[in-house]
Parts: sequence; structure tokens; C-alpha cells
Amino acid sequence: MPKRAERIATVPPYLFAEIDKKKREVIARGVDVISLGIGDPDLPTPQFVIDAMHRAIEKPAHHQYPDYDGSFAFRQAACDFYQRRFGHSFDPKTEALALIGSKEGLAHIIWAYIDAGDIALVPDPAYPVYKTHTLLAGGTPYMVPLTAENSFLPDLKAIPEDVARKAKLLFLNYPNNPTGAVATLEFYQEAVAFCRKYDILLVSDNAYSEMTYDGYVAPSIFDVDGAKEVAVEFWSLSKPFNMTGWRIAFVVGNADAIGALGIIKTNTDSGQFTAVQEAAIAALTDPAADSFIAEMNATYLRRRDLAVAGLRAIGLKAEPMKGSFYLWVPVPAGHTSASFATLLLEEAGVVVTPGGAYGPHGEGYVRIALCLKEERLQEALERIKQHVKV
Repeated sequence: MPKRAERIATVPPYLFAEIDKKKREVIARGVDVISLGIGDPDLPTPQFVIDAMHRAIEKPAHHQYPDYDGSFAFRQAACDFYQRRFGHSFDPKTEALALIGSKEGLAHIIWAYIDAGDIALVPDPAYPVYKTHTLLAGGTPYMVPLTAENSFLPDLKAIPEDVARKAKLLFLNYPNNPTGAVATLEFYQEAVAFCRKYDILLVSDNAYSEMTYDGYVAPSIFDVDGAKEVAVEFWSLSKPFNMTGWRIAFVVGNADAIGALGIIKTNTDSGQFTAVQEAAIAALTDPAADSFIAEMNATYLRRRDLAVAGLRAIGLKAEPMKGSFYLWVPVPAGHTSASFATLLLEEAGVVVTPGGAYGPHGEGYVRIALCLKEERLQEALERIKQHVKV
């Protein structure tokens, strides 16, 4: 076999693939493993979306190649959704693009802007794609710490002047994966001003905007005046509509950035199956969508409160998140994030995600995904209590 490309050596093993491998090893020993690891909703896709998919898949025209940019109907529905939800207008012809899931689009926006040696400002901890594809593109990820002391928001003032002037991208993700933190409009105003000052493209990953609690409503980066000059925002149907396997999302924002991303995509993929786009239109437009999301969030709220109470009873310092479906839990004294996650898997048969896998500043935490029915979640908590002494 020929030698692999050097860029492959810069990429660590993909986090969730490694977790799955370890989980299979424990299951092979006969252990009933409960997974609180991957953020994959256990709740079903709404029936009105499934019904739309059934109708769409019967149409022969949809069996051909889709439009590269996404069907105009889907892009229009995405823009209409942003108008209703956030109050911002986008041109579906030039300021919106369909994606094969937001992970794909986030990876490709990096290839559209990062050349060898270029800098991307990447939160630490963060969804691994931001850092990994910066490395694959030959760029340099400059890790910006997210700490409890700063409410898990990046301190943009602490970025050195020479780094800021060389940076081309800034990634933000609120509500946040993995910390569950949320952002204020004031922070977004600071971030837009920072990117305008240094000519940086702000990449807002807004995948969890509809998963919020305790009266908090997630803003859009476009709530800031002038944001469209420097920003794009990615919005996924995976979490609000339990459509992770459907692989459908979109991006809106600065027309030049959308065009650059489109160049990468049209030379890499052939777009998303049009029938899936038709189903996604139903998700974005059906009158039942709002009540579906509200009911789903009520379920996650019950799970959150159950998990926080259970973890606190064990002696762990769990704080209720206001967004996403993740708890970001400090590990007990004497443990690293990896050793604590290993203990829970090996001894309790419970999978959690070690925080250090999301970046150095994730060390000392584990991420718990609330993607289990309450009775199964309660069982996981009881197992943890048996094996954790705080």
C-alpha cells in the first residue's frame, strides 16, 4: 500500500468511534451497557415529517440528482423559518445553502477559507470537527479557552493581537456542545465587533437553538446589527426534530461566504436527496412543529432535573443547563476525565464522554447526554451511585 497522506497523521481518532469501540468490548463481556455518551435523540422523528417523506419518495423526479445548492423550495423554507423564528431576512438564491447535515457544512467552510498556515479560532472544549478539519486543511487551530469562570464563553480580549490579525475564522456554538452553556446578545455583539475589526468570518453553529429551558430563548448571531457582513449561521434539523440520521441542515448569512462554501460543495458532493429536503420543508413549515418542539423540550427538562438531582445526591457538582441536552459535570477529586469515564464504563456499565476529548480545557469534566427514557436514566444514576465515592 502507498504511504498515507501526511495530513492524516495530524488527526486524532474520532471521539465517538473510540467510545463505540470501548462500549462494544464491554458489551461483549455480557454487560448491559447504558449509554449517556453520544447526543443522538432517542425520541422519534415527528409523524408529519415521516408522512411528508413517504409522499416525496414516491415522486420519480426526486430520484434524480438533486440541485447542488439544495432545492429552491427548501432554501425558501429555511429563509422563511429564520424570518419567523429570529426576524431576519435572507435571499434564498444567494444567502442560503442546503447541507448534508451541519457537520458536513462546518467541515467544508474550513476548506473554503483555510490555506496552509492560516489560523482558525477554535473554542476549547468544542465539537471536534472545527479543529480536525482546520488541521486537515493545513491550518493552525488557535484554541480559545472556555472556562466556568467566564460562563464558558471565550474571552476574545485575551486573544493576542498578532493571532487575531492572522485569523480567518472564529467558531462559536451556543447553546454549547459540550458544556450546555448559553450566550447573551451582549456577547454576540462583542464577537461581531471583534470579527469586523480583524476581518474574520464568524461561523455560528446554532444547532441547539430550539433546545432551551427555564425561559431562556436562544438568539441568532444575526440579532446583532452588521452581523451579515462577517457571519454565517448553521442550523440543523437533527436535534429539534430528532432527524440525526436524515442528514439535513442549512446555512444562511453572508453571500460571499455562502458562495465560497458552495464552490467546495459542488466539487465534492451532489447535494441531499430531494425527498429528504421535502420532508425537511414539512418540519420547518408544519403548524404542529412548535408544539412538537415544546413537548420534546418538556421531556428533556424532566430528564435534566432528574439527572441533576441524582448526580448531586451522589456528591457530584452538576449544574442544570439552559440549552442543549448535555450536562457538563466536574469529575471527583483524584480522577481525570478519562479515568472517571473508564471507571463508569468498566464498573457501572455506564457510558459518559470524557471532557478532555473535546480539548485540553475539557479536562476535569465528563459530558452526559440526556438521550434516554427516564427509567433507564434512573437506572444509570443508581449504578453510578453504587460505584462512585465522593
